[in-house]
Amino acid sequence: MTEILLKIGTRGSPLALAQTHEVRRLLAAANGCDESRFAIVVIRTTGDMIQDRPLSEAGGKGLFTKEIDAAMLNGEIDVAVHSSKDLPTAMPEGVAIAGYLPREDVRDALVSVHADSIAALPPGATLGTASLRRQAQVRRLRPDIQTVLLRGNVETRLRKAEAGEVDATILAYAGLKRLGLAHRATAVLDIDTFLPAVGQGAIGLTARTNDAATHLALGRIVDADTGYALAAERAFLAVLDGSCRTPIAGHARVALGRISFRGMVLRADGSQIFEVEMNGATSDARKLGAEAGHDLLSRLPAGVLG
Repeated sequence: MTEILLKIGTRGSPLALAQTHEVRRLLAAANGCDESRFAIVVIRTTGDMIQDRPLSEAGGKGLFTKEIDAAMLNGEIDVAVHSSKDLPTAMPEGVAIAGYLPREDVRDALVSVHADSIAALPPGATLGTASLRRQAQVRRLRPDIQTVLLRGNVETRLRKAEAGEVDATILAYAGLKRLGLAHRATAVLDIDTFLPAVGQGAIGLTARTNDAATHLALGRIVDADTGYALAAERAFLAVLDGSCRTPIAGHARVALGRISFRGMVLRADGSQIFEVEMNGATSDARKLGAEAGHDLLSRLPAGVLG
């Protein structure tokens, strides 16, 4: 019988499983053994079970992670694979972020049978999404567009948009690429006009804080530059106490030991945006992100943060 080296926990959606199989492949290659030495454990989360309302109304951050965290602390799994934008800003005691895989494309993608851009959507078009950030950024560009709740996995949302149940939807381009569905994107939205969510495009790996052997194994596959970028983005979000109830966007770029960060808070209807940009050394990534958050926080009118 094959000895299992690590048990990897994940949600059961096609995208979550695709990400987890990629982690298992990389772990096997980096540790010089067969993929069968790494068991995949599927865990159903509260976020997966809630489909009839926005997650912002059901508790926000942590709905896709708390059952997985509990399984880790109970010893049922050793590693967890997450879409990084689902990770809460404050991790539960005993669970630590071990790092991130090299980041995929961070951009959002428009899917529509009616138009090849947000500007070209028909007057009063309906856009299906559960993301307050996407709603606010669309309304900023097109105040006439009506947003409606659209939950479900990537394939479900694609099908509903392509069947005309809504005029358009917006999805993370990274998810489409990981599922081999990039060709289904009608247009990829430029970061300068449509800033992504904090953590978008990055696969995050968590482990028990005191599990040195697992951290060592994961250290062979994680990417340092993605770690710097996410440190800045997550520090920015933490200062703003970002939850699913406030439209917040943030993105850090890393090159040649330097990091450039841009963050944004929007009113829910897109009528106002508040932005900040900062640059610095990657060694100061977390400090830079926090400073950007404090700078923006000092300029926000009362009532903007939910």
